[in-house]
Amino acid sequence: MRASRALAVTATACAAVALSAPLAGASNGPTNVTVNPFSVHQGSRIEISVRGCGHGGTVTSNAFSRAELSVNASGHSTATARIHDNATPGRYNLAVRCSDNPRVATHQFEVLAGLGALGGLGGSVGPSSTEMAFGGGLVVMAAAGGSLFLARRRRLTGVRV
Repeated sequence: MRASRALAVTATACAAVALSAPLAGASNGPTNVTVNPFSVHQGSRIEISVRGCGHGGTVTSNAFSRAELSVNASGHSTATARIHDNATPGRYNLAVRCSDNPRVATHQFEVLAGLGALGGLGGSVGPSSTEMAFGGGLVVMAAAGGSLFLARRRRLTGVRV
C-alpha cells in the first residue's frame, strides 16, 4: 500500500510539472512599454522598448507606419518608427501586440510641430552659384585693394625729400 501511494504522489507531481512547462514558455504579453524620446518632432524617429515579446510583434499608431519588434529571447524587444512629416502636433497612443499573445499594451507620446534637425548633411552640400559669385567678388575686391595699397606704399616710400 505504501508503494502505491508513493507511486501515485510521484505520478501526480510529474504530471503537474509536465503540464506547467508549456505555461512557463508562454508570455504574459507586452509589459513595461517605454518610448524614447517622449516628445518627438514631425519626421523624427522614436524608439519603442517592450518586455514580454520574446517572439517579436508589432507596434502601431496613427502618427507612424507599422513597426516590427525585434525578436529577442530575453523578453526585451525594441522597434524604431519614423513619425510622419504631416502628423498633427499633439498626444498620440501607440499599441504594442506580441506575435505570441493576443494582449495589447498602449503607451502615450507627444508629437511636436516642426521638422526635426536635418543632421548628417555637414559638408556634403556644396556652395550654390550665388555663394560662389559672392565669394569670387570678395576675392577680386581684396586683390584690387591690396594692389592699390602696395602701389601707394611704393609711391610714398620712393619719394625722398
